[in-house]
Amino acid sequence: MQKTSARLLSLLSLLQARRDWPGALLADRLDVSPRTVRRDVDRLRELGYPIVATKGPDGGYRLDAGTQLPPLLFDDDQAVALAVALQIATTTGAGIEEAAARALNTVRQVMPARLRRRVETLQVTAVEQPVARPHPQVDSSVLMTLGDAVHAREVLRFDYTSASPAGTGDRDPAGAPPRRVQPHHLVTWGGRWYLVAWDLDREDWRTFRADRIRPRTPTGPRFTPRELPGGNVAAFVTSRFQGSDGSGGSDGSDGSDGWPCRGEVILDLPAAVVLRHTREGIVEELGPDRCRLVLGSWSWPGLAATLGRFDADIEVVGPTELKDAFAHLARRYADAATDVLTRKTQ
Repeated sequence: MQKTSARLLSLLSLLQARRDWPGALLADRLDVSPRTVRRDVDRLRELGYPIVATKGPDGGYRLDAGTQLPPLLFDDDQAVALAVALQIATTTGAGIEEAAARALNTVRQVMPARLRRRVETLQVTAVEQPVARPHPQVDSSVLMTLGDAVHAREVLRFDYTSASPAGTGDRDPAGAPPRRVQPHHLVTWGGRWYLVAWDLDREDWRTFRADRIRPRTPTGPRFTPRELPGGNVAAFVTSRFQGSDGSGGSDGSDGSDGWPCRGEVILDLPAAVVLRHTREGIVEELGPDRCRLVLGSWSWPGLAATLGRFDADIEVVGPTELKDAFAHLARRYADAATDVLTRKTQ
């Protein structure tokens, strides 16, 4: 039989692994009597662990939520996973960088030497993907409020800062009524946080940037969740950011970071080759060495320059703005080439 301290740790580990444990099964796993299990449960309660006894023919125990956070027990793999996750928390945009650093120091201090060495040899440098504009930080209290409303299925009211054409934020007109939505999901995409919700006033699905939301209290009545277009939140969000509402219609999201400039071209390249070099575009195979590509960008010249990196002939399907951007870049590149030739002949 294990010593009492070792047995308590084993019992705590089991209670953390699943929600409900029949008393007889715990006794069998620990190789002790049901009476010993009851005494060990009492000892854990004295240490601050909120363990609830469940009644019934197979009465057992459950580790419940308490008013304070008791010490937690992690196995080796869980401890390493937690340390790695805390190292990359700086890229979440959730405003928890300082708290994550303090938590990582706490975890390291209590780790056994063998695990500390594993974590120290796995130093992760979190580097965000370069973007045209920096990712805004979201107040963690706002994320908690949004998450609570999603979980409780309660109508949410908030003031919203809409995006202006210049890329800056302008608040809704003074005195404008707050947005009223049924919040369904809180998601991250490209380093930003979004709320996926059904807009009650517009009677349509919307994606809202969390950093532009200022929640109002109290929340509204409970609601019955609707079915998302596309079947799941991942498909819905992906289709929104690719310029579709997930059901074949137009976009129409609010503040969703849908590209303001989106064009369609045909490339004389295999679809498999194009797919390796584009993450956000829609690629359609037209033949063994030909494909259609729909891609977005913040500007038409930027989109034309991005498409120009493919070493292949390009046929612009549309729109006209993309064709004009190619012509503009062609003139600029021709002028640059002429300057180089002139300098060489002088």
